[in-house]
Amino acid sequence: MSIDEPARGPQGFTGRRWLFPSALVHELDPDARTSGRMPRRTARDWVVDFSCFLLAVVLGLTAAVSLDDEPGLPHSLAVLDQVLGVLAVAALWLRRRRPVALAAAMVPVGLLSNTAGGAGLIVLFTLAVHRPFRYVAWIGGVDLALLPLFYWLRPDPELPFAGIVAFTVLLTVSVTGWGMFVRSKRMLMLSLRDRAHRAETEARLRAEQAQRLAREAIAREMHDVLAHRLTLLSVHAGALEFRPDAPGEEVARAAGVIRESAHEALQDLREIIGVLRAGETDDAAGGRPQPTLAALGALVAQCREAGMKVALDHRVADPADVPASVGRTAYRIAQEALTNARKHAPGTEATVRLTGTRGDGLTITVTNPAPPSEVPPVPGSGQGLIGLTERATLAGGRLEHGTTGDGGFRVRAWLPWGQT
Repeated sequence: MSIDEPARGPQGFTGRRWLFPSALVHELDPDARTSGRMPRRTARDWVVDFSCFLLAVVLGLTAAVSLDDEPGLPHSLAVLDQVLGVLAVAALWLRRRRPVALAAAMVPVGLLSNTAGGAGLIVLFTLAVHRPFRYVAWIGGVDLALLPLFYWLRPDPELPFAGIVAFTVLLTVSVTGWGMFVRSKRMLMLSLRDRAHRAETEARLRAEQAQRLAREAIAREMHDVLAHRLTLLSVHAGALEFRPDAPGEEVARAAGVIRESAHEALQDLREIIGVLRAGETDDAAGGRPQPTLAALGALVAQCREAGMKVALDHRVADPADVPASVGRTAYRIAQEALTNARKHAPGTEATVRLTGTRGDGLTITVTNPAPPSEVPPVPGSGQGLIGLTERATLAGGRLEHGTTGDGGFRVRAWLPWGQT
């Protein structure tokens, strides 16, 4: 990839790398951080480093010219001053890789060399940009403490002692503050990028959780719908298997129920799959309307046609007045409870009792006595009751289930039915 192409990292970093500092790009690139490699200079870094190098050379040459005006300066010390200044300027190319070590080394160099002053300020600025405040406080504090000693040993020929010390202290503090400001801006940028990355991650997790909950809801719906239909198929198919000598009318009726149940099961499956593909809710799905409380009588009649004994005690005066969502939940609870009674207590009479008024809520109870003989265990027992409990809870109600004193089983649910 060329430096002119936009770079995109795992954290969503976009932009042209050559416009950004290498340290910032390194922080935004997880692969570079984990590999432990030092960041490579970008084009911007080369321009900045070369400009700092030229600035340090100009300041060093200016200070070297003024060495002749210092009274009582030995020639050997002047030579040492200039040699240290050249080395300090050359060491600027290491300021990004070793900012702390270079800044610490510049403390004694600055005390001996006036021509290294410009390089010392640039190194101190680099330290403030790339390292925390504690390093700047220690090294910068030592620099400031040694300034009066330096100008007492080597006074300026043009400015008074107090004036040159105040000016240099102000310049050092300004450069250090500028570096800390640059660092704070970079840290703010990194924190905003991390916050945006966390927000994207949380949004993705919420979306995945919503998809998982939707799949679970669809799975519960498929269980509630298809389990009832397939149980009817099993009952009639079993009757045909064990009674091959049944009258023709009874065989035809059972075959018709099997055909109708299979057709309705396929139709329900198509509707649920359509909801899964379209991402719609039950109310928005096309096809046949979803069952409500008014369809409870048809459900009981269908169970009776399958040979099951069911008693319905319907005490709700106006089933159409019950909200559609509440009625649909009550219907699914009755459907699953009757399916379980047919599977786990065949031959017994189940009782469906429905009571409630607006404001008090809707209560549905399905009970069945103990089976007359031992029934083989059914695979997957209990999964439907778990789904019903979750369905009732999502509707704002509650569901209880368990055995009765005579060995039977009872499912009781309360669903909210508000005033409006």
